Amino acid sequence: MPPTLASKDLGSKERSLFQQVIKNYESKQYKKGLKAADTVLKKHPDHADTQAMKALILNSQGHRDEAFYLAKQALKCDMKSHICWHVYGLLYKDAKKFEESLKAYRFALKIEPDSLQIQRDLANLQMQMRDYPGYVQSRRTMLQGRPGLRMNWTALAVAQHLGGDMEGAENTLVLYEESLKTPPPKSDTEHQQAILYKNMIIAETGQTERALDHLNAIAKQVYDKQLVMELRAQYLLKLDRKSEAEQAYRALLRRNQENKAYYEGLQAAVGIPDSDTQALQSLYASCSEQYPKSDAPRRIPLSFLTGEDFRKAADDYLRRMLGKGVPSTFNNIKALYSDRSKQEIIQELAEGYHKNPVLSTENGDSETDPAKESANFGTSVLFFLAQHYNYHKSRDLSKAMEYIGKAIEQDARSVDFQMTKARILKHEGNVQKAAEVMDYARSLDERDRYINTKAAKYQLRNNENEKALGTMSKFTRQEATGGPLGDLIEMQSIWFLTEDGESYIRQNKLGLALKRFHSIYNVFDLWQEDQFDFHNFSLRKGLIRPYVDMVRWEDHLRDHPFYSRASIAATKAYLFLHDKPDAARGNLANGINGDHTDANQRKKAARKARRAQEKQEQLEAEKKASKQTAGGAEVDPKKEDKDPEGKQLLETQEPLKDSLKFLLPMLESSPKSLEAQKVGFEVFLRRQKYLPALRCLLATKFIAPASPTYHSQLLRLQHALQHTSSPLPPKVSEVFDSEFKPLLPNASPDVKSLNDDYLAKNTDAAAVFAGAEVRHALDPGNTEQIKNDLAKVLGQNSTSLEDAQQGLEMLRYWDLPAADYLAAAHKRWPEATVFA
Repeated sequence: MPPTLASKDLGSKERSLFQQVIKNYESKQYKKGLKAADTVLKKHPDHADTQAMKALILNSQGHRDEAFYLAKQALKCDMKSHICWHVYGLLYKDAKKFEESLKAYRFALKIEPDSLQIQRDLANLQMQMRDYPGYVQSRRTMLQGRPGLRMNWTALAVAQHLGGDMEGAENTLVLYEESLKTPPPKSDTEHQQAILYKNMIIAETGQTERALDHLNAIAKQVYDKQLVMELRAQYLLKLDRKSEAEQAYRALLRRNQENKAYYEGLQAAVGIPDSDTQALQSLYASCSEQYPKSDAPRRIPLSFLTGEDFRKAADDYLRRMLGKGVPSTFNNIKALYSDRSKQEIIQELAEGYHKNPVLSTENGDSETDPAKESANFGTSVLFFLAQHYNYHKSRDLSKAMEYIGKAIEQDARSVDFQMTKARILKHEGNVQKAAEVMDYARSLDERDRYINTKAAKYQLRNNENEKALGTMSKFTRQEATGGPLGDLIEMQSIWFLTEDGESYIRQNKLGLALKRFHSIYNVFDLWQEDQFDFHNFSLRKGLIRPYVDMVRWEDHLRDHPFYSRASIAATKAYLFLHDKPDAARGNLANGINGDHTDANQRKKAARKARRAQEKQEQLEAEKKASKQTAGGAEVDPKKEDKDPEGKQLLETQEPLKDSLKFLLPMLESSPKSLEAQKVGFEVFLRRQKYLPALRCLLATKFIAPASPTYHSQLLRLQHALQHTSSPLPPKVSEVFDSEFKPLLPNASPDVKSLNDDYLAKNTDAAAVFAGAEVRHALDPGNTEQIKNDLAKVLGQNSTSLEDAQQGLEMLRYWDLPAADYLAAAHKRWPEATVFA
């Protein structure tokens, strides 16, 4: 929103034009706004307010440097203009330089302390930066300016609450309630949210008795009866008023019989310990009789029952679900597979159903309407067994394929059956066939967005990027800027961008891969920036509790698994660019099979890549020219992608420095991620930043002290310190003496001997890979030993397909011949396309 502007020292015509500039800016008609601003400046070239307004328009067009220059010129023309300082702050805010923006806003407020717009922008920025003391002060000032507006009272309470002043927040809400001359009507939803928020504050102070009393007092004023009942049940349980809590939870169960939390609350209220399985079984049996159509009271007991009691309950449950043909039966019970004995019982039961597909319980009681349900039973058992043997804790892919084949024979057009077949093929390593089968499943129901998404995902796993984009285009807006990909980016389809980027990494198309990962980074950045839209909106609409929940969620935004996954992949791509800079010019040192190429061949490949790049740039220019609209409509410059292929990202001269954009937020938000610490160590070791590398090593030791990753990091860091070109600074050396040396077996360890001893004692795939990393760090020319170590992994029964793929990636990364490895791996996993 533009600042409130004055048009002093302008004639009537120029004042009118100046107001038109504001309207054009607000309606995003930037060309018209610039034209009007230039008309004013032509007659009044030093008019600071117009210069400031023009700077805002230029910034919105993407001309940030020019906008800052013009804003500085405006300040030179009128240093005492609060408008110019306000605009200067808005420019810094857009550039995400929040500290500078705060300074500018404060200068503006010194000049014009009564400006509500500047005060509001300052408060929003303080909230965005989580500067709670400053936010409290700003909201208090705004309240003093307009005490009749409820939003200002609520905002001050929220500021105090989030800042930790619970008592002050409650008092603020009480003061406003006492100031009301007439009680708000029941239809006032803002008041309902405010009193519920007050109850939330009381509860968070630990005063549960007061919170319950307050809840009972406001219950009739709140329309959300479900929430009131849930809060009341929770408070009663905390106060150990178990009889009343039991009644409260039973009332909730009458509303929703599938909510597991209600059953857990009822169990706690009744006072049955987890160890008393008989009493628990009786409780859930009574609930099952009371709610015969409910699934939860039948499923929950499977978690605590054991032995023959579990067998009978599981038999009843499986027969009931399979008889009804519920596709999600296996997903409902696979969590039980963490208990090996339960897994074996379920397998025995399911195999028994297959051998004798009679829909009846063990005691001879038949299910209701058996003629209707028994038709589904046999097919459902086949489907269940296929999923069972495809699951990683009970995997037998040959049996899984056998059972799903029989199920497909009975219903060849079942989408669920075809999807399961595709998953089995994926686990066999045949990603090509898996993608084909999943696409066939999609064709059976082209209106289903979920199966369409799965088909695109499998195509990306098979490195069919264009085909996957075509599949996704069936559910995207065709008129979107940038086509289907542009729409997916605009709709923030994180999963697609992640899979697309990882696919390009597998194809060594690092420019496109980095482009996708930067898009993901921008999406998370946008989610963080979008808070600005809600700091005022939520308070104005009275949506206080959801707003507080959103703020707390945003504080952990970058804990999201997709952010970590994209950041790790992007960091690995930058590591590759650092280790193999020729890749930036499309000049890989080894071919697809790991065969070395001579210098002449590499030069030819580089020339060919340059010609292809020039041709692609020409095509992009022609395509861009053809997209000019006939009506001359403005194109949002921020949506125009000037580097769709990621060439600028690929040609970076400091890949390790660029990786910090992803790495540092990830290490801060996900300190317990082993993979994050692993890539962090690799970056810092290459940058010779040994203190951060030590921090990653210590974090790895804390997370997994017995992991091969810790072994590799410890020895490679010691090797790097032994061969550093310059001694460590005194303070850094002190840290290493106190934190690093105690980790070593002696003061001057022989890294090679330690690694050899480790490999002699540990022969699993992860240990061999870690040992190979140390061998390569010590002597990159020791290729035969490394090849032999990796080849031995393929002969171990414990080696998985994923382990074999990792070994192949290591060979290719180090430019080692991989033909023998590929042959041995293909012999063991003949279906895996990666070894074909």
